[in-house]
Amino acid sequence: MAEVTEVRALTGAALDAALDNVARLRIAVFRAWPYLYDGDLEYEHSYLQSYRDSDRAIVIGAFDGERLIGASTGMPLSDHADDFAAAFAGTGLELDRIFYCAESVLLPDYRGHGVGHRFFDLREAHARMLGFDKCAFCGVQRPEDHPMRPPAYRPLDDFWRARGYEKVPGAIAQFSWKDLDQDRETRKPLQFWIRDL
Repeated sequence: MAEVTEVRALTGAALDAALDNVARLRIAVFRAWPYLYDGDLEYEHSYLQSYRDSDRAIVIGAFDGERLIGASTGMPLSDHADDFAAAFAGTGLELDRIFYCAESVLLPDYRGHGVGHRFFDLREAHARMLGFDKCAFCGVQRPEDHPMRPPAYRPLDDFWRARGYEKVPGAIAQFSWKDLDQDRETRKPLQFWIRDL
């Protein structure tokens, strides 16, 4: 049986050393619904550079022995201001008071054992230590009738609400990536959720 032996925060050199494996995990996990991401390492290396560049970034690593089998990332939302300013326009929320919980990726064999909660616990603790008032993340929105939606799919809304997060009305980011069944990138809406710390 697959077992998570440790979940720990990575910063500085440890964060830098883990990012290649984080990239591989993102490609593997985000291929599944609802992201359907047809990713590649070149894009991943460019995307993850922002974590190397931010001295307040964090990666939470989940390990099976020495093997990284899950990861969750975060950094100040203001470090992503170019990407998210439009989504938060008119909300009255200050970007520089919000810590951004980005992806959480965990291989399927390791799910259902509380790792998702640990990912949030450690990122929220890091945000509090840095003096942030709020944490936020965003999740892709897909149509209910999407042809690739698995019949048994259950959204994570209940899990997120149990963690104290609520949707931010009107805060929708737009990102482009290539879906598995497409030949080019298309824009997708991502709904922001937020909680007070």
